[in-house]
Amino acid sequence: MYRKAPRIARILTCAVAAPALLVVAGCSSDSGSGSGSGSDGGAKKDQSAAATQKPSAAPTVAPAKFPKLPDACKALTKDTIEELVPKAEEAGGTADKSSDPEIRRGCSWKGLDDKGVKGSQYHYLTYSLQRFESNLALGSGEKRAGEQLAKQVTKVKGKDGAKDARTNPVSGIGDEASMTSYKARESGTDFQHAVVVTRTGNVVVTLDYNGAGYSGAKLPDSADLMQGAQKAAKEVVAAIAAANK
Repeated sequence: MYRKAPRIARILTCAVAAPALLVVAGCSSDSGSGSGSGSDGGAKKDQSAAATQKPSAAPTVAPAKFPKLPDACKALTKDTIEELVPKAEEAGGTADKSSDPEIRRGCSWKGLDDKGVKGSQYHYLTYSLQRFESNLALGSGEKRAGEQLAKQVTKVKGKDGAKDARTNPVSGIGDEASMTSYKARESGTDFQHAVVVTRTGNVVVTLDYNGAGYSGAKLPDSADLMQGAQKAAKEVVAAIAAANK
């Protein structure tokens, strides 16, 4: 009878301890399984995401439309020069001096047409070409040229001494164009100006056709100057396209 007591105590002790062990073992097993599967699953997902991700494309900008400029003094025909600048001193024009003729060029003509007792008519025609390259930081050549056109128009409108200035958009010359007409007194003489600023692709053309009357002659007609300026600007735009064919 007395020998059974220790045996019963041992059985009870084991019975109490067994569930605790099972709980600990169960928790340990679940924790290890969950941790392992979660780690493997996360790694697989990361690898899958990395595999499906494509490298982002490098930023680009559209190339400039016109890579070169024409010979400025040959952009206008001989007939046009004879019509707009009678008795031109240099029939072939005077080329602008440029540090970079691939980017900037220009030409000008001047002539005094003696009308005898009716006085003399002086005409001056000058224009400049400015080409813009596409630049990743600054934008396409066309965009940069458009910005320059706006600056040129503002500059012409705000010229010191300009009177009766009128600016209007003009169609049919390049991609966009503006015409400004104004009077100005220069070196003691009154001049009438007609200025066309136009953009064709990535090139900006600024053309100034003006004149004065001497020895009693009247100022050149504003409408005639504007018509002549537009005609010349169209020829210059065509010359730019032809030089890039």
